[in-house]
Amino acid sequence: MKIKNILTILCLLISSNLSAVGGHKLKSPNGNLEAELIIEEDGIFLQLKEGETVLLDKSRIDLEIEGKGLASNKAYHRIKKYTSKSVKETIKAPFYRNPEFESEYQQSHTNLNNGFAIELRLFNDGLAYRFCTTGFKNKEYKIKNEIAEFNFSDNFVSYLPYSTNPKKPEAQAFQATYDVKPLSDQATNNLAFLPAVVDAKKAKLTLMESDLESYPGMFIKPDGKTLKAWFAKYPKSFDYYTWRYQRYVTSTEDYIATCKGNRNFPWRIIAVSHDDTEMPVNNLVYALASPNRIGDTSWIKPGQVAWDWWNDWGVSGVDFAAGINMDTYKYYIDFAAKYGLSYIILDEGWFKPSVNDMLTVIPELNLPELVAYGKQKGVRIILWTIFNVLDDNLDKICKTYSDMGIAGFKADFLDRDDQEGVEMIYRIAEVCAKYHLMLDYHGIYKPTGINRTYPNIVNFESCFGMEEAKWTKHDEKDMPLYDVTFPFIRMQSGFVDFTPGGMRNATAKDFQPIYYNPLTMGTRCHQLAMYVIHDSPLTMLADNPTAYEQEPEYTRFIASIPVTYDETKIPMGKMGEYIVTARRKGNNWYVGGQTNWSERDLTLSFSFLPTGIFEAVIYKDGVNANKNACDYKVETLQVNNSTSLPIHLASGGGFAIRLIKK
Repeated sequence: MKIKNILTILCLLISSNLSAVGGHKLKSPNGNLEAELIIEEDGIFLQLKEGETVLLDKSRIDLEIEGKGLASNKAYHRIKKYTSKSVKETIKAPFYRNPEFESEYQQSHTNLNNGFAIELRLFNDGLAYRFCTTGFKNKEYKIKNEIAEFNFSDNFVSYLPYSTNPKKPEAQAFQATYDVKPLSDQATNNLAFLPAVVDAKKAKLTLMESDLESYPGMFIKPDGKTLKAWFAKYPKSFDYYTWRYQRYVTSTEDYIATCKGNRNFPWRIIAVSHDDTEMPVNNLVYALASPNRIGDTSWIKPGQVAWDWWNDWGVSGVDFAAGINMDTYKYYIDFAAKYGLSYIILDEGWFKPSVNDMLTVIPELNLPELVAYGKQKGVRIILWTIFNVLDDNLDKICKTYSDMGIAGFKADFLDRDDQEGVEMIYRIAEVCAKYHLMLDYHGIYKPTGINRTYPNIVNFESCFGMEEAKWTKHDEKDMPLYDVTFPFIRMQSGFVDFTPGGMRNATAKDFQPIYYNPLTMGTRCHQLAMYVIHDSPLTMLADNPTAYEQEPEYTRFIASIPVTYDETKIPMGKMGEYIVTARRKGNNWYVGGQTNWSERDLTLSFSFLPTGIFEAVIYKDGVNANKNACDYKVETLQVNNSTSLPIHLASGGGFAIRLIKK
């Protein structure tokens, strides 16, 4: 009888412990990181530590449904079920920086009594969490708000990209440089978008999100030593701009999302990097995204593109008037064919952007004839469009142009990430995949892993790219500084459609914004290095064919650089100062390096190479590059994995190396 009573008491104690206010801890696979989910009377919190160092201080998380958060419902105090497991998986990643990679983490799933669950995954390089609904089968409900507060123990330096539209910050193109300031000095009257970095001294923490589907994207707003989440409200009404048929939000509801049934919400990520060289190759966003939904990807062909818009159709020395016409685009096709480029883009102007009609081409162009001409030359065509114009007649447009032989679309001017906008990009991706059409998403929010779910999406903008050089003054924005900052931050989330390749290069003293014949900040080799440094499966040659034809060997070197790789490493780098990237394709390697406006001497070790001899073709800043930014020098030598090569980078300089296995 006594034993039976003792067992009964123990069972009651265990049951009470499972249903009481509490939480649990997780250790990363290597044991270095510890995450704790804390459930208390006044809320739900997360904390992240490394040893005794608190990386993320106790931070509130919550989900408000119909105006009530989990913390307002005492039922959440009762944990219904808690499970945990260790996971190690190989993730296939077509067209990504590596074709596959290992993902290892500890996972917990905490079911609450009120129909909600919280899922945690702790990796060696970061923490991710998300909410799930488990008791809402067939029910419709509204998410009024989501609370995510990222609290830090000190006034750490932070890197925040703010909205360029302070009056309506959620309506913007997500193109901004970084404000680098202590947390308490950051602007509180504007919203920053992700990814964003906090330098917590022991490690750099990058805030990101993944698997953003049918839900608004996360912004953050500084508040002392805290970064607080903010979400765009659900659109209520729209209007259209007159110069482009671009839809924009004119009023909103008082909630952020509508849902039906049980679902998983987006992952909130805190990536942890102890060395800056770990940052550009962090895979958490891709690893946490939903797997491939389109099946076979063999029809998707990444490649390089001869592009018209940045150079303003600026060919010269020809006997026709350059512009949006047949002669000009045949010239671009001829150029692409000559140098082995896969595509040309017909950017804005091939149809009237002010009307909602992609199926009526301007009279100056015969699109079927142009497609046929390109096919003879082995060059395919990608068509620019506006997101909502494509979406409004999606199936018919996709079928028409797929049947014609068009390779895909460059969709532009979404300029928002509310739930309705996010749903649009998934819808477009799904239908385009059905018709074997690739997508370059321009004028859009940061990648959140949708390129894993829909691998036909082969690029994203959401960066302060080369187009900004056409109108940005040097004393307003420092592009070489940005060039060696965003690969460490923005590239953690995915591809970048930066559109490199400018041939008119300028020093800091000489640079000025020019629209028709734009300059670039920094040296020629600074531009060249981008073709290696950037994750960009659909890469532009942004300048005009005439400019490239004047330097055919240089152009052939660009054309020889792959757009997908078998292996990616960052041998050297410091955020905001310089970066060196090494990538392998088959037996050959490609290396690119850039610096900010500071001259720099580096010693590059080739220890990343396997055994054997490699022929190295090296493009580096010329001796006069500090005065004439177009100056560069080419050298050829043999190297092996014991070779160390000193390289001087001019102000705003760079280098690129092609290593061919002998």
